[in-house]
Amino acid sequence: MKTKFLEIFPGALAWLTLLILISLSFVKPVWVAIFIILFDCYWLCKTAFLYFHLQAGFRQMRANQKINWVNELINNQQPTTGNWRNIYHLIILPTYKEPYEVVRESFLSLKNANYPKDKLIVVLAIEEKAGVAAETIVQKIKGEFEKDFFKFLVSRHPADLAGEIAGKGANETWAVKEAKKVIIDPLKINYENILVSAFDIDTQSGSDYFGILTYKFLTAEKPRRSSYQPVPLFTNNIYQAPALARLIAFSTTFWMMMHQSWSERLTTFSSHSMPFKALVEIGFWETGVVSEDSRIFWQFFLHYKGDWRVVPLFYPVYMDANIAPSFWHTLKNLYKQQRRWAWGAENIPYVLSGFSAAGITLGQKIYRGFHLMEDFHSWATNALIIFIFGWLPVLVGGADFNISLLSYNLPRVTSFIMTIASIGIITSAVLALSLLPPKPKKFKIRHYIFYLAQWVLMPVTLIVMGSFPALEAQTRLMFGKRFYLDFWATPKSRSKTAG
Repeated sequence: MKTKFLEIFPGALAWLTLLILISLSFVKPVWVAIFIILFDCYWLCKTAFLYFHLQAGFRQMRANQKINWVNELINNQQPTTGNWRNIYHLIILPTYKEPYEVVRESFLSLKNANYPKDKLIVVLAIEEKAGVAAETIVQKIKGEFEKDFFKFLVSRHPADLAGEIAGKGANETWAVKEAKKVIIDPLKINYENILVSAFDIDTQSGSDYFGILTYKFLTAEKPRRSSYQPVPLFTNNIYQAPALARLIAFSTTFWMMMHQSWSERLTTFSSHSMPFKALVEIGFWETGVVSEDSRIFWQFFLHYKGDWRVVPLFYPVYMDANIAPSFWHTLKNLYKQQRRWAWGAENIPYVLSGFSAAGITLGQKIYRGFHLMEDFHSWATNALIIFIFGWLPVLVGGADFNISLLSYNLPRVTSFIMTIASIGIITSAVLALSLLPPKPKKFKIRHYIFYLAQWVLMPVTLIVMGSFPALEAQTRLMFGKRFYLDFWATPKSRSKTAG
């Protein structure tokens, strides 16, 4: 009963917020107008706060990209935490139906990494149900890359195992268990000397990723009680992506970059790394959930009674923007991807229920619980409040309200605040240009104008690809198992779609 209530609560709170604002706009428009002005001021302050974190994160990332991290490891030995040459990296690359070109590019980035290859254990984790097509890719990848690493393993995740949701988490768990059984245990590699990098199949690691990861691990305050999070740059195919896909890609990058500088709020997302020993101790990823990349953080957090954190790497990994062969198919896929990410609200009942266990401090429960709830509530409601409900009292507040000074000033105050906030959007647009990969020959001056102008779509993006999928996800959670989402693997493509 407690879990069911906690599943209902996020969606109910979001809908209650929106319905109260709608209702009061008719009967108490003055109240709503005052609330909107105060909320816009709060949103502006929060935007400024996050913008400074974004700038700090960007500067630190650029600085880290200029460092040869293997040299740092050689020149800065850390005898109290171990020799870096003893650290092995277990890299899991789960794949389903992605094309060979995508898989090969990820393996090339590992082959070209500035790190000793005799410390890399690479697992290509395929789904048994992918059939002959997956096996064909396996043979090509093995033929080209098998001898480039200390160990190379292909794991085949069986279909339809009881209690599993077919998806990345189940595949990763099977792959790590196979690596443990076939490689790690027979070779007697010390669990404490292994870092696991769980990568999406399109993830291309920066050349010094494993260098900085090892350095951060050896110098962290609590290395074996920490996850390690890079900055995802969705730029592998950015020049083939339409404007809306580019906008969402960079918005996601900026959100993660902000939180790199706000590490007490940071949780794991998409491709990231973690200690192998801790992963074994918690029993690997839960195989019955969709949002495995964030759930794994909360598994660690609850298992170790709050003694878990995420260490920001301030270093990029490169991934695919979400595109499809046609523009409308791309929009559909963008919505489904955002809805799947928003399904991370399933962590709310899991975490709040887990807080009943002894050992986690009251301060941690309040801080973590509040911000977890606030993140998903804001995701579902903020854009609607700012860009739509801010005008509602003027439209439905009645004649008495419409002749008031507050009615006259509400849209002007709102517009003024949005104008100030747009300064951050303009700066973000310029920042996005600096994150683009080497430009193709066809990229002309006019394209810079298009890439800057796309940011005027931000309000539409925040509503259609933000609030709407978040509301749907929380509503599905609210109505129970019949409406739960299954795992949806974002199709990877090297489509020529652009806009």
